[in-house]
Amino acid sequence: MFNDGTILRASGLLVIEVINSNPNGDPDRESDPRQRPDERGEISPVSFKRKIRDIIEEKDGPVWNQISKSFDPALEPEHFGILESRDRDRAAITKEIKDGTFVQRYWDARVFGNTFLEKDLSNAITTGVVQFGLGVSIAPILIERMTNTNKAGVQEGKDRGMAPLAYRVVQHAVYCMPFFINPTAARKSGCKKRDIDLLLRIMPYAYAHTASYIRPFVGIRRAWYIQHKSALGSCSDFELISALTPKKKNDPERPSVTWEEYDDPNSLPDALNTRIESLRDLMSYD
Repeated sequence: MFNDGTILRASGLLVIEVINSNPNGDPDRESDPRQRPDERGEISPVSFKRKIRDIIEEKDGPVWNQISKSFDPALEPEHFGILESRDRDRAAITKEIKDGTFVQRYWDARVFGNTFLEKDLSNAITTGVVQFGLGVSIAPILIERMTNTNKAGVQEGKDRGMAPLAYRVVQHAVYCMPFFINPTAARKSGCKKRDIDLLLRIMPYAYAHTASYIRPFVGIRRAWYIQHKSALGSCSDFELISALTPKKKNDPERPSVTWEEYDDPNSLPDALNTRIESLRDLMSYD
């Protein structure tokens, strides 16, 4: 495995813009965009991590192909498997845990954590180094629902198909999703700095390379990554996240229509900036 540097404490904030898309459907509400009682939208951490996993799992895809080769040495696919795969063999994974090959094989287990509850495997239950928080929209969201139609019938005896109110999208919204890197968890999960570096390089492509019919226009406007001065941390997460969170300029309790309705913080106050190692926007792609 790699031994390529110390993982420092880090805080992050994704600023995600949604235009006529469903960023995360709620299975308890017929796949309506997730929404809180105060009408603000939600994006679950599981939803975002799934997109990262899917990109890394697609070893023949352009994102993995290009980014894996940007490392020196290039990343070896066999060390960056995805544990949370639909076709995984649980018996085989249990064997890998017992023979000691599990940690070096599964990237998402090292980074996001894993839970296996089989007998005699309690030492395989680990917390992830990287934790994503719930994404919440800055303002309330307006959901549009339309019926989908199909020229060819799907049901027997029907000459056309219809899916009433199947198209459910948020007209416009800006969501903020915090994330945190905890070096303490790395000791048990086997996570290395190179694993974190891969996540940071993949993150800008999370939505653009997993777009779908119901999610054609979701994008990350800002992906702030704040590195602390030590593994312990050197500044309050609350202060950092608050300082970088956009605010709606007018009518904060009304849904937005465009990005221009929000301010766009691009730096930290001096009092905070002197207490961190660095601040960068991962969307700069460098």
